[in-house]
Amino acid sequence: MLGLADLAVILIALTVGSVAAGRMKVSAIPLFIIGGVLLGPGTPIGVTPVHGTRGIEIISELGVILLLFFLGLEFSLDRITSARRLVFTGGLVDLGVNGALGALVGWALFGVSISAMLFAGLFYVTSSGVVTQSLIDLERLGDDETDLTLGILVFEDLAIALFLSVAGALAAGHGVSLAQVGLNGVLALVFIGGLLAASRYAGRFIGPVVRRLTPEQLFLFAIAVAVSAAWAAEGTHLSAPVGALLAGVLLSGTEIREEIERELLGMRDFAAAVFFLAFGLGVDLSAIGDLWAWVALAVPAAIAGKVATGLVAGRLTGFTRRQSLNAGAALVARGEFTIILAGMAAAGAAVDDRFRDHVAAFAGIFVLITAGAGVLLMRESRRIGRLVFPGAPAARRRRSGAQRHG
Repeated sequence: MLGLADLAVILIALTVGSVAAGRMKVSAIPLFIIGGVLLGPGTPIGVTPVHGTRGIEIISELGVILLLFFLGLEFSLDRITSARRLVFTGGLVDLGVNGALGALVGWALFGVSISAMLFAGLFYVTSSGVVTQSLIDLERLGDDETDLTLGILVFEDLAIALFLSVAGALAAGHGVSLAQVGLNGVLALVFIGGLLAASRYAGRFIGPVVRRLTPEQLFLFAIAVAVSAAWAAEGTHLSAPVGALLAGVLLSGTEIREEIERELLGMRDFAAAVFFLAFGLGVDLSAIGDLWAWVALAVPAAIAGKVATGLVAGRLTGFTRRQSLNAGAALVARGEFTIILAGMAAAGAAVDDRFRDHVAAFAGIFVLITAGAGVLLMRESRRIGRLVFPGAPAARRRRSGAQRHG
């Protein structure tokens, strides 16, 4: 059971981390993970204030479900089709560059194996949470090149929904056939495509039913939809996060979308914060001596790959070199999906023992370094652009402030 003493320590740690992140104008995710490391069994301070309990696991699982549910709420079919050039051009460049780099690093460390494939997934995907929060903090949401950054994030989140369903089957091993893995992928594609199409019409059927609900009833309705979809996804051999994302997609075209976001925002932030802290509880920094090769290979490749993605995709979609650099710098941070995939890999029966034992610690270190480097690069990218591309125009595509923020 989760005792009051454990809960009090967790809440104090989350509050301190959130306040510190606000003062530093950075994402709180790395600080939440650090808090978990300091409070958990792997703490370097020698005292373990908090032990992993079933209560923490349940809250953190709800955090993952709500994170993916909120992302799904943003994926209306109209939004994706209106920015399809940025989404698909940028997304395919990103997948080609960083998917390939992740696979190469994974193969170098683990050979051609399931472990290498899972490693490629946690290497590839950018943190939507860290990037979005940093764009807000640095007042970059109105920049033209931010459209490219967000388009790539949309593509990544859809791609990772497919990858999660396949990765779950791969990690499970023991009797899982190639046909089952393929079936999981096909199911994910059908569900994603079907719910994207259904989201355009969902408002006509769901809206009248829930329009008269009180805020409390709407809160409970949305939680029930998200959790039930996650449970149903697990029952059909898809992952719970995929189910939650698809539930958000279904409701993305309804008139109550904004109300749902408003009512669930506090719960999402609390549960997601516990999720990141709970992940930190499982990170043992004493393992870093065994991970130096992983970190030395993965971190430089991760940073270079995302910057290269921005430069290539930006030029292909009509942005200047400086704008393209800004977009690439904004993609460096890894976060929630890396941690989700690491947890899946750590529970897998088909992965390499060395990978299973150390992937959680690596993911924590990888997220901390790339999130810190990503925020720093975002803050300094304009200055770096002026140094690297002297005399180059700052921007070629300009829209009015009303258009940028509309």
